[in-house]
Amino acid sequence: MSVPASVPVPASVPASVTVPVVIDCDPGHDDALAILLAAGDPGVDLLAVTTVAGNQTVEKTTLNALRVCTVAGITGVPVAAGCAGPLVEPLRVADDVHGVSGLDGPNFPEPSLAAEPEHAVELLRRILAGHPEPVTLVPTAPLTNIALLLTRYPELAGRIREIVLMGGSTDRGNRTPAAEFNIHTDPEAADIVFRSGVPVTMCGLNVTHQALATPEIVARFEALDTDLGRICAELLGFFAGTYRRLWGFPAPPVHDPVAVARVIDPGLVTCVDAHVAVELHGRHTRGATVVDLHGTLGLPANARVAVGLRADLFWNRLLAAVERLGGGGTDQAGPPGAAYGGSR
Repeated sequence: MSVPASVPVPASVPASVTVPVVIDCDPGHDDALAILLAAGDPGVDLLAVTTVAGNQTVEKTTLNALRVCTVAGITGVPVAAGCAGPLVEPLRVADDVHGVSGLDGPNFPEPSLAAEPEHAVELLRRILAGHPEPVTLVPTAPLTNIALLLTRYPELAGRIREIVLMGGSTDRGNRTPAAEFNIHTDPEAADIVFRSGVPVTMCGLNVTHQALATPEIVARFEALDTDLGRICAELLGFFAGTYRRLWGFPAPPVHDPVAVARVIDPGLVTCVDAHVAVELHGRHTRGATVVDLHGTLGLPANARVAVGLRADLFWNRLLAAVERLGGGGTDQAGPPGAAYGGSR
């Protein structure tokens, strides 16, 4: 399938160029790993981390983002809190998945960093308006902040290179049988984003379930022999228990870093072009992403939809980023390209 001419397509970025990125998240175990991948990979220029209510309250997700940045030594990257709840419905957090703190498992120290005083949407506005090139937004949470940005400041849509989100699915859900958590939490916001005209790439459950943190992967984090590597192993250990208990998974999928990986190296995540609609009213299907993979509706594509993941190279990339952050610099990461399996 090819994208119709009416659908905006982001300009390609050479593999040697770093991509300016803002992560909008609700940490969350997999959000934490997404932050580490973005901060530790040389393919990303991480401009900011914004937070939103989702996996936990916005107060807790913001604290968790600050904790992750503290333990990883991520400095000079502003963190700003955003919306405290969805556009329409009350917030329902995922404490059954991520625990009371939203990041249960490791014993995190108190953060040495503080959140910015401005609202996340205002920080996004300032970054988009002031950055010399268009910025890629990577939401790994409910899309409330992004929808508010697009509706409040529509003139800045052209300053967004693309939105690469974790959310939705081409098949089943995880919050309901039909709906994935991020989209189900704020379907009205998701509807705004998919209909915005900004280039959108959707990395849904159908592809993130290919990124399984098996015991062998957890052992590789432990083998880094750094505090950060051990924290990642503890995060994944807690997450593994959740997925065994709730869904019977033998290993947990780490959803959110897949969206970051798509930005870093599009060859890691295979996509097709399709029309995506968000169900807002269905009694059993509210929050579902209706993905027209075969063009049966005759509607123009409005998204790139992830369908495949090169899982081995994805894990190499994530482990290399964590090693770089926890090992005191690139000297710890081995010869160029070795840790990446030659994917760039």
